[in-house]
Amino acid sequence: QVQLVESGGGLVQAGGSLRLSCAASGRTFSSYAMGWFRQGPGKERELVATISWRGGSTYYADSVKGRFTISRDNAKNTVYLQMNSLKPEDTAVYYCAARMSQVYTTTLDYDYWGQGTQVTVSS
Repeated sequence: QVQLVESGGGLVQAGGSLRLSCAASGRTFSSYAMGWFRQGPGKERELVATISWRGGSTYYADSVKGRFTISRDNAKNTVYLQMNSLKPEDTAVYYCAARMSQVYTTTLDYDYWGQGTQVTVSS
């Protein structure tokens, strides 16, 4: 069993930055691919970024490419999402997810999910 706890969300003005963190329990964190997803008001949950087990491979949604950076520190059992140049359309609940595989997927096929953290970007 893996428990994921997100933090770092909040209210920020357009153009600002936030860094989300996701702390994972369990000894096998380094064996999991990790992902960040978001769900805006009235929208379906969508992929933001994913990272492979060692961090050597990443994927970004087109909407965040060049603005967001996913990274992980396996020694700290933590995955991060650095969000720069935030836009009002980035407003959503952001979820961290773990996949019991060294390889990420761009679908919603992840095994464990956090409770989410709210990010609100004002114009």
